[in-house]
Amino acid sequence: MTTDSPERATQARAEATLMHREAAEAGASVARLLRENADTIATLAQRLRADPPAVVVTCARGSSDHAATYGKYLLETLVGVPVASAAPSVSSVYAAPVAAGSALCIAVSQSGRSPDLLATVKAQAEAGAYVVALVNDEASPLAQMADVLIGLKAGPETSVAATKSYITALAGFAAIAAGWSQDEALTTALQGLPAQLETAFDLDWTCVADSLVDANNLFVIGRGYGYGVAQEAALKLKETCALHAEAFSSAEVRHGPMAIVNEGFPLIAFATSDTAGDGVREVATEFAARGAVVNLVDASAPLTHAPAAIGAHPALEPILMIQSFYRMANMLSLRRGLNPDVPPHLSKVTSTL
Repeated sequence: MTTDSPERATQARAEATLMHREAAEAGASVARLLRENADTIATLAQRLRADPPAVVVTCARGSSDHAATYGKYLLETLVGVPVASAAPSVSSVYAAPVAAGSALCIAVSQSGRSPDLLATVKAQAEAGAYVVALVNDEASPLAQMADVLIGLKAGPETSVAATKSYITALAGFAAIAAGWSQDEALTTALQGLPAQLETAFDLDWTCVADSLVDANNLFVIGRGYGYGVAQEAALKLKETCALHAEAFSSAEVRHGPMAIVNEGFPLIAFATSDTAGDGVREVATEFAARGAVVNLVDASAPLTHAPAAIGAHPALEPILMIQSFYRMANMLSLRRGLNPDVPPHLSKVTSTL
């Protein structure tokens, strides 16, 4: 009688988790989002071109706020309208009024039920903002408050760690930015994203997991379009792997934090194929020279080294990177003796007041 090796047994356990199963559905979820919201996004984009807002305000927390960071870079680079993140406590704790003005409010949520998020969106709407909701639960209070509802179409997400709903939120922002700016290259690239997500999920990032099994702290580096997924990766390492991870821009990490990066310090660096990725590659090279354990995910050298990355439109490369990361984080959680589906002290819906 033969027995499975420990590695094979761990792989089987990894593939049985909700996190693995739900993350694997991201490609199909993005295909649904793009298909079922196409008319809504086209109409929204036409409105925004005809009557551009003076500012975009995003409302979100946790993973959804990291999606909003990604959206900020997209909208500011492709459209040129400034994007700011609302602080929910201003409305939910201080009950401060919002000054009236020409604003587009984009609220992002998996559940659409967090009280502080709803209070913030209500305050924005009362000040005259046009509200767009990127939300997975289309029967939620947030969905009902919105002027425009863009359903994330991710389907039920049971694992506490958000995966496919985060990826669909990124794709939603990309679709809005592409339509608003009439960027044909990004619009075309979005059509290939679902299939690329399938490929990205199959990439082998075992080398990253190997470097973090016994780690206690690490940095996750990104810049530009890649900064939001660096934030998300750091959060997921805290949630699912009990790892103290901090996300930094490759520019910001030079202002103090880099002082603690020395021999053996682990990093994950997300480098897109554009000029923002150049800054990430430079920092990764500098830290490697100090003896740091650098996992460079480099879209400018697709599939040529580990951990592998897929080259695509620079705005979409971070979406593919985080999809590969999710599979690795799920495995790493198990290797560290944890359950990625049930992180301690956390619940699926956070009712922050």
